[in-house]
Amino acid sequence: MPPPLHSCLYECMVFHRRLAPKKHEFLYRVFYFLIDLDELPELSSSLRLLKVNAPGLYSFHEDDHISHGAPSLRENIHRYLAENGITNPVGKILLLTLPRIAGYLFNPISIYYCHDTEGSPLIAVAEVGNTFGEWKPYLVPLQEDGTFRCRVIKHFYVSPFSDLDLEFEFRFHLPGERLQVFIDDYRGAERELISVLTGERVPLNDRNLLHFSLKYPFLTLQVILGIHWQALLIWRKGLKARRKELEPELQKGIHRPHKSLANHPSSCAHSAQDTDSKNHQS
Repeated sequence: MPPPLHSCLYECMVFHRRLAPKKHEFLYRVFYFLIDLDELPELSSSLRLLKVNAPGLYSFHEDDHISHGAPSLRENIHRYLAENGITNPVGKILLLTLPRIAGYLFNPISIYYCHDTEGSPLIAVAEVGNTFGEWKPYLVPLQEDGTFRCRVIKHFYVSPFSDLDLEFEFRFHLPGERLQVFIDDYRGAERELISVLTGERVPLNDRNLLHFSLKYPFLTLQVILGIHWQALLIWRKGLKARRKELEPELQKGIHRPHKSLANHPSSCAHSAQDTDSKNHQS
Protein backbone atom coordinates (compact mmCIF):
# COMPACT_ATOMS: atom_id res chain seq x y z
CA MET A 1 0.00 0.00 0.00
CA PRO A 2 1.54 3.37 -0.98
CA PRO A 3 2.30 5.85 1.79
CA PRO A 4 -0.26 8.66 2.32
CA LEU A 5 0.23 11.82 0.31
CA HIS A 6 1.54 15.01 1.87
CA SER A 7 -0.59 16.82 -0.73
CA CYS A 8 -4.13 17.60 0.41
CA LEU A 9 -7.07 19.97 0.08
CA TYR A 10 -8.31 22.70 2.43
CA GLU A 11 -11.93 23.75 2.55
CA CYS A 12 -11.59 27.43 3.30
CA MET A 13 -13.26 30.67 4.26
CA VAL A 14 -11.87 33.96 2.95
CA PHE A 15 -12.65 37.15 4.84
CA HIS A 16 -11.80 40.72 3.83
CA ARG A 17 -12.45 43.85 5.89
CA ARG A 18 -11.50 47.30 4.63
CA LEU A 19 -10.99 49.77 7.47
CA ALA A 20 -10.09 52.93 5.53
CA PRO A 21 -10.86 55.21 3.83
CA LYS A 22 -14.31 53.54 3.69
CA LYS A 23 -15.43 50.52 5.70
CA HIS A 24 -16.42 47.43 3.74
CA GLU A 25 -16.27 43.69 4.38
CA PHE A 26 -17.23 40.44 2.72
CA LEU A 27 -16.74 36.70 3.10
CA TYR A 28 -16.75 33.79 0.67
CA ARG A 29 -15.92 30.07 0.69
CA VAL A 30 -13.39 28.28 -1.49
CA PHE A 31 -11.13 25.25 -1.43
CA TYR A 32 -7.37 25.30 -1.89
CA PHE A 33 -4.81 22.69 -2.89
CA LEU A 34 -1.64 22.01 -0.89
CA ILE A 35 0.75 20.30 -3.31
CA ASP A 36 4.02 18.60 -2.42
CA LEU A 37 6.19 19.38 -5.45
CA ASP A 38 7.93 16.01 -5.08
CA GLU A 39 4.56 14.29 -5.55
CA LEU A 40 3.68 15.87 -8.90
CA PRO A 41 4.31 12.69 -10.97
CA GLU A 42 2.30 10.58 -8.51
CA LEU A 43 -0.60 13.06 -8.45
CA SER A 44 -0.83 13.08 -12.22
CA SER A 45 -0.84 9.29 -12.48
CA SER A 46 -3.11 8.47 -9.54
CA LEU A 47 -5.85 11.10 -9.92
CA ARG A 48 -8.36 11.32 -12.76
CA LEU A 49 -9.58 14.84 -11.99
CA LEU A 50 -6.20 16.54 -11.41
CA LYS A 51 -3.55 16.59 -14.11
CA VAL A 52 -0.03 18.05 -14.05
CA ASN A 53 1.18 20.12 -17.00
CA ALA A 54 -1.71 18.75 -19.04
CA PRO A 55 -5.38 19.58 -19.63
CA GLY A 56 -7.93 18.34 -17.11
CA LEU A 57 -10.87 19.42 -15.00
CA TYR A 58 -8.21 20.53 -12.52
CA SER A 59 -4.78 21.10 -14.03
CA PHE A 60 -1.64 22.21 -12.23
CA HIS A 61 0.90 23.84 -14.57
CA GLU A 62 4.36 24.59 -13.25
CA ASP A 63 4.78 27.56 -15.58
CA ASP A 64 1.77 29.29 -13.99
CA HIS A 65 4.08 30.20 -11.11
CA ILE A 66 7.46 31.81 -10.36
CA SER A 67 9.43 32.11 -13.60
CA HIS A 68 13.22 32.23 -13.56
CA GLY A 69 13.97 30.32 -16.75
CA ALA A 70 14.39 26.89 -15.14
CA PRO A 71 12.68 23.75 -16.51
CA SER A 72 10.83 22.94 -13.27
CA LEU A 73 8.99 24.89 -10.61
CA ARG A 74 11.26 23.46 -7.90
CA GLU A 75 14.34 24.76 -9.69
CA ASN A 76 12.68 28.15 -10.23
CA ILE A 77 12.09 28.38 -6.47
CA HIS A 78 15.73 27.46 -5.83
CA ARG A 79 16.86 30.23 -8.17
CA TYR A 80 14.52 32.77 -6.60
CA LEU A 81 15.78 31.91 -3.10
CA ALA A 82 19.43 32.05 -4.21
CA GLU A 83 18.90 35.46 -5.83
CA ASN A 84 17.53 36.65 -2.49
CA GLY A 85 20.47 35.35 -0.45
CA ILE A 86 18.96 32.04 0.73
CA THR A 87 21.68 29.49 0.00
CA ASN A 88 20.65 26.75 2.44
CA PRO A 89 19.93 23.40 0.75
CA VAL A 90 16.16 23.06 0.23
CA GLY A 91 14.28 19.85 0.84
CA LYS A 92 10.50 19.50 0.71
CA ILE A 93 8.46 22.32 -0.82
CA LEU A 94 4.72 22.46 -0.18
CA LEU A 95 2.68 24.83 -2.36
CA LEU A 96 -0.70 26.22 -1.29
CA THR A 97 -2.44 27.28 -4.48
CA LEU A 98 -5.35 27.10 -6.89
CA PRO A 99 -4.84 25.14 -10.13
CA ARG A 100 -6.49 25.86 -13.43
CA ILE A 101 -10.14 24.83 -13.26
CA ALA A 102 -11.64 23.85 -16.63
CA GLY A 103 -8.64 25.66 -18.13
CA TYR A 104 -9.25 28.95 -16.29
CA LEU A 105 -6.66 30.32 -13.88
CA PHE A 106 -6.94 32.98 -11.20
CA ASN A 107 -4.71 32.78 -8.17
CA PRO A 108 -5.04 35.57 -5.57
CA ILE A 109 -2.43 33.99 -3.26
CA SER A 110 -0.07 31.04 -3.44
CA ILE A 111 2.39 30.17 -0.66
CA TYR A 112 5.52 28.02 -0.91
CA TYR A 113 6.47 26.44 2.43
CA CYS A 114 10.14 25.54 2.01
CA HIS A 115 11.88 23.05 4.31
CA ASP A 116 15.55 22.25 4.79
CA THR A 117 16.96 18.81 3.99
CA GLU A 118 16.28 17.67 7.56
CA GLY A 119 12.57 18.43 7.17
CA SER A 120 12.47 21.57 9.33
CA PRO A 121 10.72 24.72 8.07
CA LEU A 122 13.22 27.08 6.43
CA ILE A 123 11.46 29.98 4.72
CA ALA A 124 8.27 30.77 2.81
CA VAL A 125 7.48 32.61 -0.39
CA ALA A 126 4.10 34.33 -0.81
CA GLU A 127 3.11 34.71 -4.47
CA VAL A 128 0.37 37.35 -4.88
CA GLY A 129 -1.67 37.49 -8.09
CA ASN A 130 -4.01 40.08 -9.59
CA THR A 131 -6.81 40.12 -12.14
CA PHE A 132 -4.39 41.24 -14.91
CA GLY A 133 -2.61 37.87 -14.91
CA GLU A 134 0.43 39.26 -13.10
CA TRP A 135 1.98 37.84 -9.97
CA LYS A 136 4.72 38.88 -7.60
CA PRO A 137 6.67 36.80 -5.03
CA TYR A 138 7.54 38.04 -1.55
CA LEU A 139 10.08 36.36 0.70
CA VAL A 140 8.58 35.62 4.15
CA PRO A 141 11.20 34.68 6.79
CA LEU A 142 10.65 32.21 9.61
CA GLN A 143 10.65 33.89 13.02
CA GLU A 144 11.86 32.39 16.31
CA ASP A 145 8.29 31.67 17.44
CA GLY A 146 7.72 29.41 14.42
CA THR A 147 5.65 31.97 12.51
CA PHE A 148 6.42 33.03 8.97
CA ARG A 149 6.11 36.79 9.17
CA CYS A 150 7.28 40.00 7.50
CA ARG A 151 6.24 43.52 6.55
CA VAL A 152 7.18 44.54 3.00
CA ILE A 153 6.32 47.41 0.63
CA LYS A 154 3.71 46.14 -1.82
CA HIS A 155 4.81 47.78 -5.11
CA PHE A 156 2.15 45.73 -6.88
CA TYR A 157 -1.28 46.55 -8.30
CA VAL A 158 -3.79 44.35 -6.49
CA SER A 159 -6.77 46.56 -5.71
CA PRO A 160 -7.71 49.74 -7.61
CA PHE A 161 -8.61 51.25 -4.22
CA SER A 162 -5.21 50.76 -2.54
CA ASP A 163 -2.01 52.74 -2.99
CA LEU A 164 0.94 50.90 -4.50
CA ASP A 165 3.33 51.92 -1.72
CA LEU A 166 1.30 50.46 1.13
CA GLU A 167 2.90 47.61 3.06
CA PHE A 168 1.83 43.98 3.10
CA GLU A 169 2.11 42.20 6.42
CA PHE A 170 2.21 38.42 6.00
CA ARG A 171 1.62 36.11 9.00
CA PHE A 172 1.10 32.36 8.85
CA HIS A 173 2.25 28.98 10.19
CA LEU A 174 2.93 25.70 8.47
CA PRO A 175 -0.44 24.21 7.49
CA GLY A 176 -1.59 21.16 9.46
CA GLU A 177 -5.09 20.00 10.19
CA ARG A 178 -6.00 23.68 10.03
CA LEU A 179 -4.84 26.42 7.71
CA GLN A 180 -4.49 30.04 8.82
CA VAL A 181 -3.08 32.84 6.65
CA PHE A 182 -3.25 36.56 7.50
CA ILE A 183 -2.34 39.27 4.98
CA ASP A 184 -2.98 42.87 6.00
CA ASP A 185 -2.35 46.21 4.27
CA TYR A 186 -0.71 48.96 6.32
CA ARG A 187 -0.13 52.65 5.80
CA GLY A 188 2.61 53.29 8.32
CA ALA A 189 1.24 52.15 11.67
CA GLU A 190 -2.38 52.21 10.47
CA ARG A 191 -3.98 49.03 9.15
CA GLU A 192 -6.23 49.65 6.14
CA LEU A 193 -7.23 46.16 5.02
CA ILE A 194 -7.54 42.81 6.81
CA SER A 195 -7.45 39.57 4.79
CA VAL A 196 -7.84 36.15 6.41
CA LEU A 197 -7.75 32.69 4.83
CA THR A 198 -8.67 29.79 7.14
CA GLY A 199 -9.44 26.17 6.31
CA GLU A 200 -9.77 22.54 7.38
CA ARG A 201 -7.64 19.77 5.89
CA VAL A 202 -9.31 17.24 3.58
CA PRO A 203 -7.59 14.31 1.79
CA LEU A 204 -6.76 14.89 -1.86
CA ASN A 205 -8.53 12.24 -3.91
CA ASP A 206 -10.97 12.05 -6.80
CA ARG A 207 -13.96 11.57 -4.51
CA ASN A 208 -13.31 14.82 -2.64
CA LEU A 209 -12.49 16.68 -5.84
CA LEU A 210 -15.81 15.59 -7.32
CA HIS A 211 -17.61 16.60 -4.12
CA PHE A 212 -16.03 20.08 -4.14
CA SER A 213 -16.68 20.43 -7.88
CA LEU A 214 -20.39 20.13 -7.16
CA LYS A 215 -20.25 22.23 -4.00
CA TYR A 216 -18.12 25.02 -5.54
CA PRO A 217 -18.80 24.90 -9.31
CA PHE A 218 -16.51 27.03 -11.52
CA LEU A 219 -14.59 28.08 -8.42
CA THR A 220 -12.00 30.46 -9.90
CA LEU A 221 -14.60 32.13 -12.11
CA GLN A 222 -16.80 32.66 -9.05
CA VAL A 223 -13.86 34.18 -7.16
CA ILE A 224 -12.96 36.69 -9.86
CA LEU A 225 -16.61 37.64 -10.47
CA GLY A 226 -17.02 38.12 -6.73
CA ILE A 227 -13.96 40.37 -6.61
CA HIS A 228 -15.36 42.59 -9.35
CA TRP A 229 -18.77 42.71 -7.67
CA GLN A 230 -17.22 43.80 -4.37
CA ALA A 231 -15.16 46.40 -6.23
CA LEU A 232 -18.39 47.82 -7.65
CA LEU A 233 -19.91 48.00 -4.16
CA ILE A 234 -16.81 49.79 -2.83
CA TRP A 235 -16.86 52.23 -5.77
CA ARG A 236 -20.50 53.03 -5.00
CA LYS A 237 -19.42 53.98 -1.47
CA GLY A 238 -17.37 56.78 -2.98
CA LEU A 239 -13.87 55.34 -3.30
CA LYS A 240 -12.02 56.43 -6.41
CA ALA A 241 -10.51 53.63 -8.51
CA ARG A 242 -6.87 53.93 -9.62
CA ARG A 243 -6.08 52.90 -13.20
CA LYS A 244 -3.53 50.15 -13.76
CA GLU A 245 -1.33 52.16 -16.11
CA LEU A 246 -0.77 54.97 -13.58
CA GLU A 247 2.47 54.98 -11.56
CA PRO A 248 4.21 52.11 -13.41
CA GLU A 249 7.42 53.05 -11.55
CA LEU A 250 5.77 51.76 -8.36
CA GLN A 251 5.02 48.34 -9.88
CA LYS A 252 8.23 46.35 -9.42
CA GLY A 253 9.43 42.78 -9.64
CA ILE A 254 6.37 41.61 -11.59
CA HIS A 255 6.14 38.22 -13.29
CA ARG A 256 4.38 38.26 -16.67
CA PRO A 257 3.83 42.03 -16.52
CA HIS A 258 0.73 43.47 -18.17
CA LYS A 259 1.08 45.43 -21.41
CA SER A 260 0.63 48.65 -19.40
CA LEU A 261 4.18 48.06 -18.07
CA ALA A 262 5.73 47.37 -21.49
CA ASN A 263 7.73 50.61 -21.46
CA HIS A 264 9.04 50.00 -17.95
CA PRO A 265 11.40 46.99 -18.06
CA SER A 266 12.41 47.66 -14.44
CA SER A 267 8.97 46.35 -13.50
CA CYS A 268 9.87 42.86 -14.71
CA ALA A 269 11.04 40.10 -12.40
CA HIS A 270 14.20 37.96 -12.58
CA SER A 271 15.95 40.27 -10.14
CA ALA A 272 16.55 40.17 -6.43
CA GLN A 273 13.78 41.36 -4.15
CA ASP A 274 13.23 45.13 -4.19
CA THR A 275 15.98 46.90 -2.33
CA ASP A 276 13.49 49.23 -0.69
CA SER A 277 11.52 46.29 0.73
CA LYS A 278 11.96 45.78 4.43
CA ASN A 279 11.50 42.36 5.93
CA HIS A 280 11.28 42.58 9.68
CA GLN A 281 9.57 41.02 12.62
CA SER A 282 6.25 42.68 13.35
